[in-house]
Amino acid sequence: MTETGVSDNFKGLILAMGSSAFIGSSFILKKKGLKRAAARGTRAGVGGYTYLLEPLWWAGMVTMIIGEIANFVAYIYAPAVLVTPLGALSIIVSAVLSHFLLKERLPKMGVLGCVSCIVGSIVIVIHAPQEQTPSSVQEIWDLATQPAFLFYVMATVSVVLALIVHFEPRYGQTNMLVYLGICSLVGSLTVVSIKAIGIAIKLTLDGISQIAYPQTWFFLTVATICVITQLNYLNRALDTFNATIVSPVYYVMFTTLTIIASAIMFKDWSGQDVSSIASEICGFITVLTGTIILHMTREQEESNMQKTSTWFIGEDLMKGVENEHLIHIHDSDYLER
Repeated sequence: MTETGVSDNFKGLILAMGSSAFIGSSFILKKKGLKRAAARGTRAGVGGYTYLLEPLWWAGMVTMIIGEIANFVAYIYAPAVLVTPLGALSIIVSAVLSHFLLKERLPKMGVLGCVSCIVGSIVIVIHAPQEQTPSSVQEIWDLATQPAFLFYVMATVSVVLALIVHFEPRYGQTNMLVYLGICSLVGSLTVVSIKAIGIAIKLTLDGISQIAYPQTWFFLTVATICVITQLNYLNRALDTFNATIVSPVYYVMFTTLTIIASAIMFKDWSGQDVSSIASEICGFITVLTGTIILHMTREQEESNMQKTSTWFIGEDLMKGVENEHLIHIHDSDYLER
């Protein structure tokens, strides 16, 4: 364990946590901006664009961009097994800020989900492997062309093509795992490509230019294609299925496959003992559990709110005459007093 390695992991940790804080806060800022805009004009949900004139919404967008940049840089300094699971902290930030700033109730199960995410993240941080930064893009290329990772890439591309060509036309509108499978598999390749690009940028800024290497542009091309594909099918999933179900399933699949891809290509677990790897896996499972609990809690709250509003609407429609009669009775009692 070198001093540089510890320093790099610490930088990656701080950047990943900062990224989660910024991204989690951005949701709240944008939501407050949308609420203010809705009070002055047409809501965004029904096609309005008043929010584009709301400073709070733009503040949320800027905050989100800063968070995404911090997340991108975090992958340069720390392994994906450390950075990717910490993305769950943004859900905690969002849930806590919603409770205090938006007055959205955080139930006890939601608190349990937050605690699970925090405990799991701490376990991962304690047992995370040290980052071994390659010294050139050529070295990254050697890692990308090793037999084990080539097998993963071929298997991933084959499954993605099968999902797009065969399963999507038949089951895409009824089974969300088709869209999310494409997003998650492609997303794992996105992360390793972006990590390669980030390392190339870092080396170039340190005075070791990587621009002339064709591998740098290859990784950039792969990352661009993967990002476009990933966003395309994620949007389809969100448009077709309930977001409260899509989000936790996508997080679990994407995070799991990203850690597997990074572990194969960059050998994140190389040199670690079995107990450390087992602890990281346990921490990861704990984070996933907390994430699922948080999303299930949010879905239950929304469902309860919808049932309550439906009940009141039903009462108003079906018992309007009775309610009016009761009001007259109470008014009469009041006047007699």
